[in-house]
Parts: sequence; structure tokens; C-alpha cells
Amino acid sequence: MNKTIRVALVALLCVGAAACSKKQEVKPQPQPEPQPMTQPAPTSNKFTPADLDTDACLRQRVVYFDFDKDVIRPEFEQIMQCHAKYLQDRPMAAIRLEGHTDERGTREYNLGLGERRGNAVSNALQANGGSASQLSVISFGKEKPVCREHNEDCWAKNRRVEIIYTAK
Repeated sequence: MNKTIRVALVALLCVGAAACSKKQEVKPQPQPEPQPMTQPAPTSNKFTPADLDTDACLRQRVVYFDFDKDVIRPEFEQIMQCHAKYLQDRPMAAIRLEGHTDERGTREYNLGLGERRGNAVSNALQANGGSASQLSVISFGKEKPVCREHNEDCWAKNRRVEIIYTAK
């Protein structure tokens, strides 16, 4: 081989070896600019005490339960959100949650079930923004029925939690 080709081959091998042994620099990927957190626009439509009598959602103050259950049914979720927003808008407001059951079961069992139902409503209000300090729970069990007949329609009316505003 002639000298020129050998020099070219050696040069090529050196360049190739240098390229292989050279550590590749890892360029940091540009991070996206942090976006400012967007807060919902402040609403001027805060609830007032007058809304307790005029707002359709706030006027609904009874949550009904299925037999032997203490889980809030989905159709009452909107009511929980409305009352929780009222509590947020009115920090001095206070609610008493009165748990009730139908006549079936022992007195002790029904008192416990009424309390669990009241606590379920309390937890739902807190999950939607209400404050625990604004809520109290009491159970009447089967002691204060709204209906005294002995049939399923009547029993369904008695399985409830009443939302009572003690401070507006």
C-alpha cells in the first residue's frame, strides 16, 4: 500500500476510535415553563341566609336511605354540594344532622343506625368543603317517625337524615 493510503487509514481509525471512546454529552431537555395555577374566578354569588328559603337545592333538607343502609344515595350528592357550599360561604353557619330509622329493629340498633346515617351526611358535607366544626350529629333512631303506618312506603319516609340549620 502506498504511504498516502496508510496515513489516511490510520487517520480514519483514530477518528473512529476517538468518536467511539468519546462520552456522549447528555443535554438536559428543556423543561416546560411552569404555568401559573389558574384559580377559578371569584364568584360574587355567595349564599346568604335568604337563600335557605329561596334556593331550590338548599330547601331540600332531607336525605333518605335504603333499608338497613347508611350510604348516601347518588341522587342526594347535589344536595350535599349545595349545603357544603353554603357552609363555606357562611363560616358562622351551623347544622344539626338528625338521623332517623324506621320502626323495625331494636331501639339500640336503630339509635346506632341513625347515628351512622348522620355521620355519613356529615362526611359528605366535609368532603364537599364543609367544616366539621359547623356540624353536629344526633340520632333519634325510631323515636320520631314522620309516618306511623306499617308499610314500605311509610318506612321509606322514616329512613332519613334531616338537615337543621341552628345558625344561619
